[in-house]
Amino acid sequence: MSVPASRPRPATLLLVLLPLWLAGSGAGALWYYFHREKQQALVEQEHFAQAVSIPLIADDLRKIVDVLGERNASSESAGANLSRAASMIEGMLGPSNIGYAVQRVSGPAEWPILHVTLAGKNPTAPALWVSASYDSRAGSRGAEANATGLAATLAAAQALARDTPNAPVHFIFLPHSNDAESPTVETAAKFAGLIKTEGPPKAVLYVESMGGGETLWLSSRDVSATPLNLVSGLGAVYGAEVVCLGDDVDLASTLFEMNLPAVRVSTRALVTAGENDDRLPFAPTVAASSGRLIELIRRCAAK
Repeated sequence: MSVPASRPRPATLLLVLLPLWLAGSGAGALWYYFHREKQQALVEQEHFAQAVSIPLIADDLRKIVDVLGERNASSESAGANLSRAASMIEGMLGPSNIGYAVQRVSGPAEWPILHVTLAGKNPTAPALWVSASYDSRAGSRGAEANATGLAATLAAAQALARDTPNAPVHFIFLPHSNDAESPTVETAAKFAGLIKTEGPPKAVLYVESMGGGETLWLSSRDVSATPLNLVSGLGAVYGAEVVCLGDDVDLASTLFEMNLPAVRVSTRALVTAGENDDRLPFAPTVAASSGRLIELIRRCAAK
């Protein structure tokens, strides 16, 4: 006489099926989380892109020059203003506004290097780096060195947030470049190290003094640098004797000495040590030069 097969008890089925259900639902939850995060990042960039406008540029310049004022490590108040400038950059570009993920990279002092990235269609293509400083010289409110360069670079990062360039574009904001008593060389070296971790760059743009006119001045020790060949209709290429007044003391020259294809982007020569740099820049001029900077970035990142 055969014995009928016993049916699995409910408890046994539960013990078998529960781990399978937990594993499957956990994997699904992880996939959904990362998929949602990726999609949300794309939506944020597309939704929050902001076109260049004269009123917005005017407001940015007023905040940097008049509200913040002197920004460096020469005094407690100037140091506090430098920290406020970093917070302003984070707020303008971060998730609550444009939607970038702002990375704070430890600098050589207590102020951060700020880094945001516009992803490219070809992530392995040599990246374009666009940089500006957010400090000023000691005793100066830093209008041309470097409120105009900072405002133009912020405007570029905001306007390009919806773009899908071929190559990645990295926007870098440096705490030390203009004040000779700050760790400017160490900051440049930290920046150079950050670039080299991503592989050989296509070009490194350093943006400053964007209020002298509407057309761009490009200068580099590398005559074959990509941006120099793409500036037609946007500006012209100038030699160091015109831009640096015979002294290669600008950040682009320092980066070039670190074996990087660096190009200074401006609309005038370097601000001299004896020049008054406290006057609020003319917003329509900076808005126009910012538009040309944006087009230059697009051209550089397109191939």
